[in-house]
Amino acid sequence: MSAILYYGVPSGCSFGSIVALEWSGLPYRLARVDMPQMIHTPAYRAINPVGETPALLTARGDALAESLAILNHIGAQAIASGIAFAQGTREFDELNRMLAFLNTTFFNAFAPLWHLLEHESDEHEKLALTAYGRGKVERAHAQLERMLGDKPWLLGEHRTLADAYFIGIARWTKYHAVVDRRDYPNLQRLYDKLEADPAVIFAHAIEQQTAAVSAGGFAGEVGLEEALGFKRAA
Repeated sequence: MSAILYYGVPSGCSFGSIVALEWSGLPYRLARVDMPQMIHTPAYRAINPVGETPALLTARGDALAESLAILNHIGAQAIASGIAFAQGTREFDELNRMLAFLNTTFFNAFAPLWHLLEHESDEHEKLALTAYGRGKVERAHAQLERMLGDKPWLLGEHRTLADAYFIGIARWTKYHAVVDRRDYPNLQRLYDKLEADPAVIFAHAIEQQTAAVSAGGFAGEVGLEEALGFKRAA
């Protein structure tokens, strides 16, 4: 059985896992999860009790949640593709460090702003959360700008899982007008390069339900209930 990635729409960070799967060349399928309504259903909670995306039903039939765990699972099977490295190597440590930064700092910086979009707030709370969120997003962009420097990719000469994860989060600035990425030219350069990548174009098409051309091992989409059946049978 090929793995099944449960990806969230609209604009879930699961986007990065789709890109990583495309780069990996591994066979996989996708299961669409409309947020927020579907993440609270018993069917999806059977896959991820936390009710978040992404989640992965591995080829063994195990349910795996959290982007870092999913990306490392993909990478461990696709070291030959160059997007990941063997555990215990210096390169693996650097990749893990960058993935951790993207998760704990870059991703987390947007949390106050997502709260504003998804919950009712009074004017005082809106002003406070906007200011707090703007500061966090600006700091995260400035830090990552320095870390990237003039390198072509986040870890150097070759794209890795970190670049896949980055592009899924970096696009969130279109929802939250608190930074202008052009103020961070290194990040803008990386963002533009990734947006032109066939795997990223494919992931956008999947989310938007337009014609999607895979250059990887994509084997089609399955419904949530159908995917749950694979977990029961595994």
